Amino acid sequence: MYKVNEIFYSLQGEGRWMGRPAVFVRMSGCNLKCPFCDTDFRGYSEMSADDILSRCLEEGGECRFIVLTGGEPSLQVDEQLISTLHQAGYYLSMETNGTHAIPEGIDWVTCSPKVDFTEGGEPVVKQVDELKLIFDGEHQISDHGIACTFRYLQPCDVGNDSRNYLILNECIKYIKAHPEWQLSVQMHKIVGIR
Repeated sequence: MYKVNEIFYSLQGEGRWMGRPAVFVRMSGCNLKCPFCDTDFRGYSEMSADDILSRCLEEGGECRFIVLTGGEPSLQVDEQLISTLHQAGYYLSMETNGTHAIPEGIDWVTCSPKVDFTEGGEPVVKQVDELKLIFDGEHQISDHGIACTFRYLQPCDVGNDSRNYLILNECIKYIKAHPEWQLSVQMHKIVGIR
């Protein structure tokens, strides 16, 4: 059984797949405690792999792109769940903090290390498809030795519009000076979708 916070259908709001329709499977629980985390883990449902598949089909219809997120999905996602979803034709993307090994069979891995924001956040993954760092203008930018195809900086949403504006502008300046990075904004918050 898996502890699932929610399953919903929307558009991917961040990174390489921004704007793509996706079924989000938000796993409950995380090994880190980041100050900007926007997920409430108090409530969850215990679901089997078949239960998760049924909900993904119900929520997303013909969409065959799943984002496994959390919390930290690598704490729960396993061969059984991956196999069940792949057999139904799903492409599996995982958003991880990188502190645990990624199970075999994930099609796309986005790693967002939280080393600078919380204790115990040192990544163990060494190769991913997409590296996405939270930019707050205060911490050093580092790839933490992780090889990747795409590199994104995402301005930290601190819940204060004027501070967010300053962080965004600093992030843009940094990217212009370091063109190996690209900007990732939280499009879902801008357009008002989940």
